[in-house]
Amino acid sequence: MRHRFFVLLWGIAAFTLAFSVGEAAWREDAIGSVQDVYNGTLTPDIQVNTFRHIDKLFPTRTVLHGGSVYPLPKSSRILRSIPFVSGGRRHDLFDYLSLNRVSGFLVVKDGTIVLEDYELGNNDQTRWVSWSMVKSISSTLVGAAIQDGYIISLDDKVTKYLPKLAGSAYGETTIRNVLQMASGVRWDETYTNPKSDRRRMLDLQVAQKGGAILQFLGTLPRAGAPGSIWNYSTGETHLIGALVSAAVKRPLAQYLSQKIWSKFGMESDATWWLESPGGLEVGGSGLSATLRDYGRFGVFVLNGGMAGKERVVPPGWFSEAGSPKRVGNQLVNYGYMWWVVNPSEGSIHQGAFEAIGIFGQVIYINPKQHMVIVVWSARPKPTGSTAINDDDFFAAVVAALQS
Repeated sequence: MRHRFFVLLWGIAAFTLAFSVGEAAWREDAIGSVQDVYNGTLTPDIQVNTFRHIDKLFPTRTVLHGGSVYPLPKSSRILRSIPFVSGGRRHDLFDYLSLNRVSGFLVVKDGTIVLEDYELGNNDQTRWVSWSMVKSISSTLVGAAIQDGYIISLDDKVTKYLPKLAGSAYGETTIRNVLQMASGVRWDETYTNPKSDRRRMLDLQVAQKGGAILQFLGTLPRAGAPGSIWNYSTGETHLIGALVSAAVKRPLAQYLSQKIWSKFGMESDATWWLESPGGLEVGGSGLSATLRDYGRFGVFVLNGGMAGKERVVPPGWFSEAGSPKRVGNQLVNYGYMWWVVNPSEGSIHQGAFEAIGIFGQVIYINPKQHMVIVVWSARPKPTGSTAINDDDFFAAVVAALQS
């Protein structure tokens, strides 16, 4: 009788273990829908797995790396707790990592890695979604196309390269207007509103019909004259991607590979969402790459856009792209799809700019300090759920490495 009882207990335990393992395996493979991503309605485990496997949501094109790898040696210097104040409260490195749900963190100073950390199941082989960080990469390809002679001037009309937009609200806008998010075309970027223009663009991406997003952009109304209004728009980065692709006569991912990814020495391939099978890359979202390769892109920027001895973008491109711009009567801390960090005189961030993506993705560039900081995060909502201000923490990191 006792033997049967223990056999029964063993059977129940084995069944429970098998069920738990099966459930864990299911959770490991499970990803959320893109609608749930933008709604901010994913549980933490599913959200992280989705960000790690974002290439499963849509068709992608591969950004190929080359045969050589740009070295990022480890520094002998060690960053420890990094105390700082943000929002009137004292914090340290561990608060920042935990409260901001950081999944990857990299600090490169003078070409060496001072700190590299992976959390939430990530490692140095993980590819993680950029979200809007890729806007800054797309804008860099405009500079590359100018350097190569495919685009003549930022003051060219958009319709010179995308004639289908003639007669639309974009008909009189220049490339410069669009790079500054100052086209004057009306756009609602609200991620969580299913009726916003951003979500309409996402719906068209889900439908996977080639050319539909550009066609949609051509129907948008005008809110003001070109150059008179600043309005953040992911649609405009898609337009920039389409424009570059038309100018260079090849896919955006291929051009990124040829000009930067392979030439500068990224260590891994990246992937980039497509609006349809074999169609255009989604210029404002959906690039997925490793932490160190995002860091290498930052070093490429610090190096002035040089890949070895080859100039990829015009001289001074990043100084111009990463500086504030006057739009109408307003000075905006936004350059050519780069955010400008606290440009006040004497600030530790003076001259710094950054690529920012929703849910807490950042590539921070500080040319004066020759420093790059890359952050991956899985914050609960697309925007508004950051617990600790990123730039406050970055200032503390910069200060710690000055001493």
